[in-house]
Amino acid sequence: MNIKEAKQEIKDTVHAYLQKDDRGEYRIPLIRQRPVLLMGPPGIGKTQIMEQIARECEIALVAYTITHHTRQSAVGLPMIREEEFGEKACFVTEYTMSEIIASIYTRMRETGLTEGILFIDEINCVSETLAPTMLQFLQCKTFGNQAVPEGWIIVAAGNPPEYNKSVREFDMVTLDRVRRIDVDADYAAWKEYARAEGIYPALLSYLEIRPENFYRVETDVDGLRFVTARGWEDLGALLDTYDALHIPVTEEIVYEFLRHEEVAEDVAAYLDLYRKYQDDYSIPDILQGKVRKEIYQRLLQAPFDERFSVVQLLLDGLFKQLRSLQEQKDLTDLWYAFLKEYRGQVESAQDTAACYEELLLVRRQEFQDRKNAGFYTRREKQNWQRLLESLKQCRPSAGEAKESFLQAKEGFDQQRRLLDETKKKAGQMLEHGFDFMEEAFAQGQEMILFVTELTMSEAAVSFLSSYSCERYQRYSRELLVGTRRRELLSELENREKPAL
Repeated sequence: MNIKEAKQEIKDTVHAYLQKDDRGEYRIPLIRQRPVLLMGPPGIGKTQIMEQIARECEIALVAYTITHHTRQSAVGLPMIREEEFGEKACFVTEYTMSEIIASIYTRMRETGLTEGILFIDEINCVSETLAPTMLQFLQCKTFGNQAVPEGWIIVAAGNPPEYNKSVREFDMVTLDRVRRIDVDADYAAWKEYARAEGIYPALLSYLEIRPENFYRVETDVDGLRFVTARGWEDLGALLDTYDALHIPVTEEIVYEFLRHEEVAEDVAAYLDLYRKYQDDYSIPDILQGKVRKEIYQRLLQAPFDERFSVVQLLLDGLFKQLRSLQEQKDLTDLWYAFLKEYRGQVESAQDTAACYEELLLVRRQEFQDRKNAGFYTRREKQNWQRLLESLKQCRPSAGEAKESFLQAKEGFDQQRRLLDETKKKAGQMLEHGFDFMEEAFAQGQEMILFVTELTMSEAAVSFLSSYSCERYQRYSRELLVGTRRRELLSELENREKPAL
């Protein structure tokens, strides 16, 4: 299965394992709660989905890469204590609490959460001295003499032997006590995540043309060459910052992340072309409805890769506006919820300003608690920080309830106007985008890609649910998006690779 399917299966497991009966006991007894063993190639996002699962299920997460541990840190240090057996005093060896078990209790104290996931990565790559401890952990859910606390689900991850020479095979006794999930690298599943995260658009555009380069692991006379999902995401983060700092990107920099000479060379060349197309075609002007006639003439003679890249550039500009709109909407919704609660309290408050401050303090503490628990995505965290700063700046002065509420509402009214302006601009950009696509490509393959990408974008779907775009509805019906897109991408995969 792919990583998205694995995530859903683990989420279902979490819900099932943490389900309690009417007596407050777990429906599935702890002895029957098999640890999940997630096996897949490195760099496909195994650790990331654990963070997402914990956040979405609102439970705690403790994660360890076990290869960084010794037997002492995993099991605990030996200590001598006195016992009495048959009226005879004896010295026996015990172990202090495992660092890993201790970290679970620390996390529980920090977050107030009693349930969570203990995630152990690279579990089948441990040293010879630690291997028996890992087998005991999977079979008995213990480290030394300390059991994993009730309410904590064990998920372990490992790499298949073809990716790591230090891999140790598990015996049948161990495998018969775990739920093994095998995960493969899958570009379609990763792309959905990448779009939502706003990963560097030029890399996604490249991968649409060269999906076979998404994940490659090869060994030849020159040694190991590899490209992983982690490499694409980390490279994208660097490129975003380099663009902001106006730092040029060379093939050598790309190769630092994509450790395959041919792929790195190909990507570096495409990045240069992508930027050139962005300048040559004046994408911001197109989205404002200002298109030079020579652009249409050039596209008539352009090869498919160039036409495809122009469509991707158009989508990138549109998606940037739609993501901005979504952020404005989320902020507006949070602000509205705060004002609604303030309005419900201010009528009976003796001090209207103090009432506002107390409510703001509660919100700030809630934000801090949930942030410490890891329940926010990066975007959600930024929205809450913007909200709290805005609420701080919009404090009302003491006075009558109605007057104080209207003062508190002034900043919100400005935010609503900004939201309306952003939505209006997004609608205009979408219509200009369709104007250009119809003039340049009519109902060709490029229009199929354009409409399909809109359908696959979370931000676009959210916008189109409240904005009526007749052409989107018509083209999505006429072009049979899913089937035609699969045919098109299949055709792309079978094309002879053109030179960049």
